[in-house]
Amino acid sequence: MPVTPETRDRLTSGVAQLVRTGRHISARAAAQLYGDLPSFGLALLVPLERDGDQRCSALAAQAGIDVSVASRQIAVLERSGHIRRRPDPDDGRAALLGLTAAGADALAATRALRAEWALTALADWDESDARLLGDLLERLVEDLHTAGPR
Repeated sequence: MPVTPETRDRLTSGVAQLVRTGRHISARAAAQLYGDLPSFGLALLVPLERDGDQRCSALAAQAGIDVSVASRQIAVLERSGHIRRRPDPDDGRAALLGLTAAGADALAATRALRAEWALTALADWDESDARLLGDLLERLVEDLHTAGPR
C-alpha cells in the first residue's frame, strides 16, 4: 500500500525536526567541548579521519558546501590546531589537509558526548525498537540519496 499524504507529511516533518535537533546538539557539543570551535568543524574533520589527507575541494564536496566556504572554515580549523596543511606531492601548487591529534581528540570527545546523550535519550527504549529505528533510518538515508537531486 502506498504511503498516504498524511504519513508522508508526518515523516518529512519528523525528519526536518530531527535535522534541526541534530544541528542544535552539534552546536551544544561544540560549545561545551571546544568553546569557539564552530559546529561545522566536525563535518570537515570526519572525512579527514575516514579517508585521510585530501584537498579543500574534496572536503567541500563531501560537506556539500562551496569551496570558498570550506576554505574559510578550514582556516579556522587550522588556526585551532585541528587540521594541518602540507604540500601535495603530486601537485606542488596544491595543499593536502590532514587531521591532527587534536582533531582526532575533538572527534573522539564529541562522539563520547553524543553517545552519552543518546544513551540518556534511549534509556526507556528496548533494544528491538532501537535496532528497528536504526535499520529504518539507514534505509531512509539510502532512499533519499537515490531519490534526491543529482
